[in-house]
Amino acid sequence: MSKHNEIGIKGEQIAADFLLKKGYIIVSRNWRSGNKEIDIVAAQGDTLAIVEVKTRTKSKFIFPEESVNKRKQQFLKTAATAFADVHQQYKNIRFDIISILLDGDYPKEIIHFEEAFH
Repeated sequence: MSKHNEIGIKGEQIAADFLLKKGYIIVSRNWRSGNKEIDIVAAQGDTLAIVEVKTRTKSKFIFPEESVNKRKQQFLKTAATAFADVHQQYKNIRFDIISILLDGDYPKEIIHFEEAFH
């Protein structure tokens, strides 16, 4: 497995643990609809959070959350619609980003952007 993939997997686990500590229920991880993937689907009451996790080992030019561009947002919206069609018990859907900067194997910074985009 490439270093990039290892960092991504580590970040997703850190993000899932972070959400659990905040009282969320993890509904699904790495859910796919065609070629589109949702890193984490988490529930908080009747709200479904579609969470994109961005993990970096250093911030060279942009912060991790800045890499969620319009194209990625549209992919997430399409996947979220497919997920919601199957899981109709959730009345609200929002799109979150969790940005993680690692220092070695440990999170140096975790920022949770709720309702990061619409």
